[in-house]
Amino acid sequence: MSDILSPSTGRTSLRRLRGAAVPAAFLLAWAGLAASGALSGPLAVSPFEVAAAPFTDSDGRQVWLGLAESLVRVAIGGLLGGLLGFAVGAACGLSRLAERSLSPSLHASRQVALFAWIPLLTAWFGNGEATKIAFTSLSCFFPIFLATERGMHDVGPRLAEVGQTLALRRRTRFLKLVLPSALPSIRLGVEVALISAWIGTVGAEYAIGNGRGVGSFLASARDQFRMDLVAVGVIILAGVGVALHALSRATFGYLFPWLKNRP
Repeated sequence: MSDILSPSTGRTSLRRLRGAAVPAAFLLAWAGLAASGALSGPLAVSPFEVAAAPFTDSDGRQVWLGLAESLVRVAIGGLLGGLLGFAVGAACGLSRLAERSLSPSLHASRQVALFAWIPLLTAWFGNGEATKIAFTSLSCFFPIFLATERGMHDVGPRLAEVGQTLALRRRTRFLKLVLPSALPSIRLGVEVALISAWIGTVGAEYAIGNGRGVGSFLASARDQFRMDLVAVGVIILAGVGVALHALSRATFGYLFPWLKNRP
């Protein structure tokens, strides 16, 4: 009971209410304009039509199948890109040889706009599933690589001295000293990587166009001039992004409770 009435809980609730004020005002204004007739034409829809489309419209219900396939691509591509990004980032952060040989090329490659990779990937892998997975992996790779490399570099000299003083084995030093010290940076990298992987997945689906997915759903809705379905796709795109961010925070908070109080 005391937790519910605590000042910190009250401040958190107040921040959430303030955050919901702008979306609520937008929805009220949108509904009012649609009801008054101020919005008219084939592209003008009300929020009630948008809310009903995924459940009552035969085309709108396709968004759920598309969402499932997009999430599978995020899981597969994100896992591949994340593991590779962590491995390469750890190597560059811990080994001068790896840093000198790999880091300059990777830092140069990340300057290329993300969606500029799609023509090259389609030339290599075609217009099928392999390109979408590869693009998702690439979207996830760079944030985790950069965060891991930076986290490994930022390990304090005192921790290094502790490892040397205790004559810890390299593996023990990595697991007990280096990795925990780098976790705050890696956590931020994972949060960015999840959002980047989700946007990359939808972007690849939208650009390539074939198959199912939220991006393909948006492309089809655009071609049909179905603004209600376009709005459904955009809302799901935003909602999944928020959910992935919350999932990342909750997972790291559960596995590493000492990170909860870190910014």
